[in-house]
Amino acid sequence: MIEPKGRGAAWTEERGSLRPSDEGRRRSEGERGGGRGPGGERGTQLARQNDPVTELDRARVEQALESAYQNVTTVADGLGDADLMRPSRCAGWAVGDVLYHQLLDARRALRTFASPSAEPPDVDDVGYWRAYAPPGDAADGGAEAAAHARHVRIVAAAYPPGTLAWEWRETAAAASRAARACPHRAVTTQGHVLTTADFIATLVVEAAVHYLDLTVGLPAAPPPDAAGLALVRRVLDGLAGTPLPAGWDDRTCALKGTGREEVTAGDRMVLGALAGRLPLFG
Repeated sequence: MIEPKGRGAAWTEERGSLRPSDEGRRRSEGERGGGRGPGGERGTQLARQNDPVTELDRARVEQALESAYQNVTTVADGLGDADLMRPSRCAGWAVGDVLYHQLLDARRALRTFASPSAEPPDVDDVGYWRAYAPPGDAADGGAEAAAHARHVRIVAAAYPPGTLAWEWRETAAAASRAARACPHRAVTTQGHVLTTADFIATLVVEAAVHYLDLTVGLPAAPPPDAAGLALVRRVLDGLAGTPLPAGWDDRTCALKGTGREEVTAGDRMVLGALAGRLPLFG
């Protein structure tokens, strides 16, 4: 389960040589430099050269959000009532639970796009996730996650047949339109201020990971969106402070970096001390 909020390498049009720690230092000194994309040459690269807080290109993350949400919609529209009760890749949750959790995120997006902030951003699209340790890592966080899981399970089960997919479809489409129309440079959500581009990127990461949860037993589902998975890798690399193994493609990186797929003995040899820090967010 992802309970949304590092700094990581930026998606840039020009492939630079900065590591995440170097980039954070440059930004703290007020410099505006290029950065390296998620996983170096492995990820999709985006740019905003004149922004000291984020280098994400808003138009491209808006497109990534539409693609990620459309993938979820395509799958949701094909689910029967029995399918909603199938286990997902998200531990303890059925497919319907994951879909409702995603619906909550799309609803929050609508509120956030109408919540501008004149304050400077205090986190970026990577740092947003750092406050969310995997459930059970801390007493308070574990209790909060458990309460959210109970709420999701109860409400998702109460939806009449067909209505959960319908509400997701309508709300996700509205959230995508609101992202395009939002006139604000910065917005506030969950006690943080982010640039609008960075906030949209957090929505994409959430949707990309949960799409992998939804489709675990659906081999005919559309493949996950490449731009979304690249953003997930960007977050994981940023939280780790170093790129995850080059031998992991972006899907594998998302699954292993969030604890959805086992880290093997061979992986541990490659990861070294970093293996003990996985998952980086759940």
